[in-house]
Amino acid sequence: MKTTLDIDDDLLVKAKAQAARERSSVTALIEEGLRLRLRRRASRARAGKRAALAVYRGKGGLIQGVDALSNRSLLDAADSDA
Repeated sequence: MKTTLDIDDDLLVKAKAQAARERSSVTALIEEGLRLRLRRRASRARAGKRAALAVYRGKGGLIQGVDALSNRSLLDAADSDA
């Protein structure tokens, strides 16, 4: 689709130079910039949504004698053949 944009003169000069270095067009450079900006905005919107955490509601618990607040106790229990 064709459209008309008002772009700052200095910005356009820099964009033309960048496009020439990349052997591309100013149009391609503008499209890439818009895609990046829109993708970043969309990812920020998704980041605002929190994932629900899975919660185990079954019966059971720790083996008797295992201290849930002690890493050593949990590691020892994990290493045992119980």
